[in-house]
Amino acid sequence: MKFIKDFLSSVAAWQGIVSIIIAIIASLFLFARGKGKKTLSTRSVVAIGVGAALYGALSIISIPVGPNTSFRIAVALLPILGAIFGPIVGFLAGFIGHALNDAFTNGSVWWSWVFLSASIGLFSGFITFDKGFDVLSGKISKKHIAKLYILAIIGMVVGDIIAYAGDVFFYGESTTKELLQVTLASVSNLVVIAVIGIPVTIAIAKARSKNNNLEIDKESDAKID
Repeated sequence: MKFIKDFLSSVAAWQGIVSIIIAIIASLFLFARGKGKKTLSTRSVVAIGVGAALYGALSIISIPVGPNTSFRIAVALLPILGAIFGPIVGFLAGFIGHALNDAFTNGSVWWSWVFLSASIGLFSGFITFDKGFDVLSGKISKKHIAKLYILAIIGMVVGDIIAYAGDVFFYGESTTKELLQVTLASVSNLVVIAVIGIPVTIAIAKARSKNNNLEIDKESDAKID
């Protein structure tokens, strides 16, 4: 398939080799820093694969907002995956998913922009290191919500800087063009994250909390009977 050939060609390019090495080093660092906790497990590996596939597929649905820049609903998945599964899953799902979509839709991977998606998922995932936060257990507070918004925005800003610098210094793109692209991408990504990504994460946590409370009530009723 041409898609696979295009993807492998981009991986074999020097930008691809450097990017993948950086991704591996970052993942190993996160794993070591977290001592394996909330960083990598069988469930996390599955989440990376499924998340990357979903991100790549949903990225096909896009609305052009400028030169080589689109409004993508798929970006909403990044804070969701990061908040549920942690920084490694958020990072790699964004990294792999974006790379696969680039190869499928554009015929080549634009690696500097791959790190924009990876960065949003990465920083959103740092919320899981807060011991009082757990989406699947329904543990979320106003403090956690504020922190998640801040982390996602930081991830977006860091990703924007990497995308801009990578395009200018690795691909030789015009600084004016890149500034416009980064600005438009920031606005569209911020809207998707703020309006869809984080609210969905909050909704999942609240739904899980209600289910947990319902199960506790049922257990209490059973004991009384």
